Amino acid sequence: MRSYLDFEKSVAELEAKLDELRALAASGSDIGDEIARVEERASQTLADLYANLTPWQKTQVARHAQRPHFLDYVNTLVTEFTPLAGDRKFGDDDALIGGFGRFRGESICVIGQEKGSTTESRLKHNFGMAKPEGYRKAVRLMEMADRFNIPVLTLVDTAGAYPGIGAEERGQAEAIARSTDACLQLGVPNVSLVIGEGGSGGAVAIATANRVLMLEHSVYSVISPEGAASILWRDATKAQEAATNMKITAQDLLRFGVIDEIVKEPIGGAHRDPQGVIAAAGEAIAHAFDELRNLDHDSIRKQRRQKFLDIGRKLG
Repeated sequence: MRSYLDFEKSVAELEAKLDELRALAASGSDIGDEIARVEERASQTLADLYANLTPWQKTQVARHAQRPHFLDYVNTLVTEFTPLAGDRKFGDDDALIGGFGRFRGESICVIGQEKGSTTESRLKHNFGMAKPEGYRKAVRLMEMADRFNIPVLTLVDTAGAYPGIGAEERGQAEAIARSTDACLQLGVPNVSLVIGEGGSGGAVAIATANRVLMLEHSVYSVISPEGAASILWRDATKAQEAATNMKITAQDLLRFGVIDEIVKEPIGGAHRDPQGVIAAAGEAIAHAFDELRNLDHDSIRKQRRQKFLDIGRKLG
């Protein structure tokens, strides 16, 4: 059953009417022309709505519960995927999943946050908010990929790293910093795709890549709009204003040079056509790796380092 966001009320009403008309048609009523008219109106309303989304509305789309998650991409794009567990220091973290497989016939290391799609799986994966052991697992996998000359793909979808007391006691900030450094030190190409939320250091820790891509209606920011509103105005209800001022959309970040490419989503968002958006993501990822294919290890590191230095100079 499709779930609608608050701003999609007009679409929800039209699609509800369509369901009623189709039920009548199934019982023998000759209303094909009326169904066609309402279908066209619903499609146009949806297209107009998604052509003019505000940053806050994009944030809501990025968080949509039915949006495809990390494992949906891996199960479709990666064959022979073998997940590896544990950081060899404390334990495993189900919020951040990583392993090795094949992408279009070639070996690849895949790492990303999994939010979960049911109540049980969301609790298991801690809503995609990784703990220190998750980022230390990412470092372990990146170092292994580098040793065996295997490219690294990261899929980002997190509101941020887990802020709990236990995580802080086990060195959350240090783990994030070391994961970011591991990204920078890779001698193999790494490509990152923000598939939903790219929140704070929890995202940067695995998204410091040669090529950073974003889905059209994903968001990427140093803090959530609610968090920024709480700090700046001490009022989380101003999240909509914060989202607008923070420039968190893919379109803004492409203009600033923070990301390299926007991957188009189906009209109505990724949750309306998961397989379509996963296929488009696969094409964009393949193209990004092709651009880096002929670079040697030193050139890959230099290109990545220069990319982030340029961002700092441009925005500074």
